[in-house]
Amino acid sequence: MNIIQSQVFRIIVPKFIRKRIVARMLQTSVLKYYAKLSQPLSADINKVLDYLRKKPAAIFPYDFQDKYIEDAIEVFDDKEKGLCYVMLEGKRLYFKKRWSKKRIRKSFNELSKEQDSQSPHCYVNETFKIDKGDVIADIGAAEGNFALSHIESASRIVLFESSKEWIEALNATFEPWKDKVTIVNKFVGNVTNSTCTTLDDFFNADEKISFLKIDVEGAESMLLEGCKRILQEQHPLKVAVCTYHKPGDEQEFKKLLTTNGFETSHSDGFMLLVTDKKIKAPYLRRGLVRAVKH
Repeated sequence: MNIIQSQVFRIIVPKFIRKRIVARMLQTSVLKYYAKLSQPLSADINKVLDYLRKKPAAIFPYDFQDKYIEDAIEVFDDKEKGLCYVMLEGKRLYFKKRWSKKRIRKSFNELSKEQDSQSPHCYVNETFKIDKGDVIADIGAAEGNFALSHIESASRIVLFESSKEWIEALNATFEPWKDKVTIVNKFVGNVTNSTCTTLDDFFNADEKISFLKIDVEGAESMLLEGCKRILQEQHPLKVAVCTYHKPGDEQEFKKLLTTNGFETSHSDGFMLLVTDKKIKAPYLRRGLVRAVKH
């Protein structure tokens, strides 16, 4: 499809139909690619291929996502705050003021899939978890659902979120725990200036951090570059860092973390980034790397 055809396609064909077409095309491409490989495929890859033989491509190519029903999500109005929220584990999770209830349902449904115990995007599991008294740095907090799920266990949480639109909602969500939650409206990367900070500059050398959750839309390598002291000196320390944004991130981050004394593993299964217009073989990416330094 040339540029002119692509533009006409986008104008004429509704977005929801375009998404279905792209998902079907990606489904075909993935199945064809793995069918041509001569070497035996792992059980993890075969599980994805079994899914794709039945259904179009999806970010989480597994049947577990079918149990999540967007229309069943109840969205409440907080007239005092002028914000809408949903209930997460008995606690209010607020959303951006300009979002419609329909968009909130869609967003919360995707968040629920992400943190399902079978999801490759789930940050914790039975052996890699938040412990009582942990100090959490949640970088790329967005809605704040991860931090809210662990608010009772943590002794302190620092939320980093670069989007100003999320700050009002985050303040509303964590108002009951404002004595132990700090919200920072900055990017986190490899430089410190008026809009960005490194983790090494933000946290003093004598401050204890025990859990880093990192999801910064493809800027993870820059963040880790600005986190050298913490990775070298902090212990015990757990790190959950997303690796699905770029194809080489899993191996790069494992190497970096291993060099700094961490034991590493990856989450179960694969993600298929249907939103990446430039995605190419081998298509499947691990959702995140988990690392532990005792």
